[in-house]
Amino acid sequence: MPFARTLPNPIARLQAAAQPLQTPCGDGHIQWHRWGPADAGPRGPVVLLHGGSGSWTHWVRNIDALVAAGRQVLAPDLPGFGDSAVPPGGGDADAVAPALEQGLQLLLGAQACDLVGFSFGGLTAGLLLAEHPARATRLVLVGAPAMGVSDAGQIALRGWRHLPDAAAREAVHRHNLAVLMLHKPEAIDALALALHGANVERDRMQRRRLARTEALKNALQRVACPVHAIYGNEDVLYAGRMEALAKAFAESPHFQGLTLVDEAGHWVQYERPDAFDAALRQVLA
Repeated sequence: MPFARTLPNPIARLQAAAQPLQTPCGDGHIQWHRWGPADAGPRGPVVLLHGGSGSWTHWVRNIDALVAAGRQVLAPDLPGFGDSAVPPGGGDADAVAPALEQGLQLLLGAQACDLVGFSFGGLTAGLLLAEHPARATRLVLVGAPAMGVSDAGQIALRGWRHLPDAAAREAVHRHNLAVLMLHKPEAIDALALALHGANVERDRMQRRRLARTEALKNALQRVACPVHAIYGNEDVLYAGRMEALAKAFAESPHFQGLTLVDEAGHWVQYERPDAFDAALRQVLA
């Protein structure tokens, strides 16, 4: 069911303003949304890749700022998430990347883009650019895993699929958002709960393992464009490990710098949208 029928504004507003696009994926398609000018211009579009157990709505608080800056924005539901089909050939980022590049080839041809990937989407972007280095003019990684320094094993998420009661499910979603995604309790508002609940119900990629490896760190050795990183300073995945993360990034040949957003957790672009948008605007300038 489309988000516009199930969730409150601003999702309905953004979805109504978007041009829907589809590209093939396995037995189905990748669902894309496009905002902004019809002509992306010489800089190409900004392509936003969401995180695991998510959809394009991970960027709900950031799309308007990019469009206001004159950029064309493309945001897919990654294969296996949201309204997109499961990718052929696997259930992790290495299976998502080829299907995503096929879609970008159909939509953009040889035109490069600014590629911004959040969490699982950052890992996917790195793997894609390692194989197709001309696809992006720059890569921006937001809370991305697989740099070999995170501690995801210490995060205790609760199961919810067995719960028949909506209130009980919402309580679990609130807990999971608090322990993984958002730093401040007040950031877990009605919209965050609605987005998270709708997104995790459509996650069909639940045996992902690459996030706990050095897959992104290794892929960055083959990425040819400038690489930037924006992380929440309170990202639980890197608690006490930000210095190690910066050192891991510094081993990448084209790394430009790590920006930390204060008072923000893993889902930094939702929790501190103004600060995140300012940081993103600076690296995209």
